[in-house]
Amino acid sequence: MIADLVTEAVRTAEKDNAEQVAQAAELVAKTLRADGLVYTAGAGHSLAAVAETFYRAGGLANVYPLYHPQLLPLHGAQSSTATERRSGLAAEVLAASPPGPDDVLVAFSTSGVNRYPVELAQGARAAGTPVIAISSRQSVASAPRRGDSTLIDEADLVLDTGVRPGDSSFPAEAPRTAALSTILNAFLWNEILARVVTLVEDAPLWRSSNVAGGDESNKSLLARYQPRIPALS
Repeated sequence: MIADLVTEAVRTAEKDNAEQVAQAAELVAKTLRADGLVYTAGAGHSLAAVAETFYRAGGLANVYPLYHPQLLPLHGAQSSTATERRSGLAAEVLAASPPGPDDVLVAFSTSGVNRYPVELAQGARAAGTPVIAISSRQSVASAPRRGDSTLIDEADLVLDTGVRPGDSSFPAEAPRTAALSTILNAFLWNEILARVVTLVEDAPLWRSSNVAGGDESNKSLLARYQPRIPALS
């Protein structure tokens, strides 16, 4: 049952975002060639997508995860919801390591209406940083407005997960469980990665630390990026 829903959702996302994935990969490849950073961001359960981008076997080593503990439901469920709606936090988070024109921001937000992702995009674009949004157009369209803009309004490029409002997928006729956004966020991110490595042959990629030679392979990447990405410490 769920496997069929997931398979259909993934295939639809692949088909509907083919051009956008190619464009996103070009932006990431441009950042790599300029020795820039790929900033990734999300709030609430979209932080699962940020974790997928950071220090991940097969992932890019130049990823800078934007994070604040109050955004994570494990540190307080209700407070995480309130925090992502609060104006001003994005500026605080960006101030720790301001992005520039050689960087790119990838922001994950299914509803795309809360202050944090919207203001992150606005702040990045003000700095000349291109913004890739991985969101759901139909979810954004139905979500209660928190301000005058949305993430997809502020992004230079939008990848649409197609997630239904409320995120649940089962049962199909009246969904109330089986959220798909985490799966689709990870899928589209890995679609981008797969294309990036065809564009940049020497893309800096992590290896698993649990395979032979993994630690040795990662050592040079840590030396290169840890001074610029404190979360690698």
